[in-house]
Amino acid sequence: MTPAPPRRIARVRPLSPATDGRTPAGGEQFYVTNAATDFASDAGRQWTVIDSPFPGSSANANSAPRAGWERGATVPQDAFSFLAPSVPGNVLGMAHNTGRAGRDLPPQAFHKAATSVVGPGEAIELAAGVGLVEPEAELAVVIGRKAKALTLDTARSAVLGFTIGNDVTARDLQKSDDLWLSAKSQDTFTPAGPWIVTGLDPADLPVSVVHNGTELSPASTADLGWKVDEILVYLSSFMTLHPGDMVLTGFPATSARLAAGDTVTCRVGGIGELTNPVRVAAPLD
Repeated sequence: MTPAPPRRIARVRPLSPATDGRTPAGGEQFYVTNAATDFASDAGRQWTVIDSPFPGSSANANSAPRAGWERGATVPQDAFSFLAPSVPGNVLGMAHNTGRAGRDLPPQAFHKAATSVVGPGEAIELAAGVGLVEPEAELAVVIGRKAKALTLDTARSAVLGFTIGNDVTARDLQKSDDLWLSAKSQDTFTPAGPWIVTGLDPADLPVSVVHNGTELSPASTADLGWKVDEILVYLSSFMTLHPGDMVLTGFPATSARLAAGDTVTCRVGGIGELTNPVRVAAPLD
């Protein structure tokens, strides 16, 4: 069977005409798709509204009907803003998966709070006294169906597609917190997006961080010790994966210290770029 050609799926929010199309309409979300191979072309900027690709997940359901946003309608890219590509119940990452040396250790996962997920353009917020914080550009797997006890032969059947994840990490807290929860799960510490790409071969994709306009030394997903299918087999051996869950696969490239006022872009070949500003965390109301 010939595999289906790659396509993009995005979770988006319509811009409100009441504010000249510049402000997202509150609370709404729709899913759109685009099959153009040139993302920057005119065709690549015209999207088709689809039903949610995450059946059974109320968190990932489309909003109530809206004029011009019916299933099958065409919407231009300047009519919406991109959100994180799903609302995950679980965000999981692989520890020590920065290179081949990771295979010398047993596979080990960590959990990131789902509340740490933000979309493209949203700010990474640094709390006072957090210390050294670095971004990690990673290929992220987006789960498309409920899955448990996957095998190397079945693992890919649970994958809807791939997106870009930024596994922002507070390094000082990582040293003092054996479970990495405080280092990984702070609000805004998991930017993701801008879209999901289906049908992508994840074996050898370039990965890099661009810090304030300067691209740091890149690497490849081929450098990861544990590969996508192996990671999914491991995770599903002890937990059920659900539609919309995101799995961060590891960061083999070079990073840099983040400071308020910075801009960080994560690049993954075949997917594109995920850009977020950095600012001081605002106090809670």
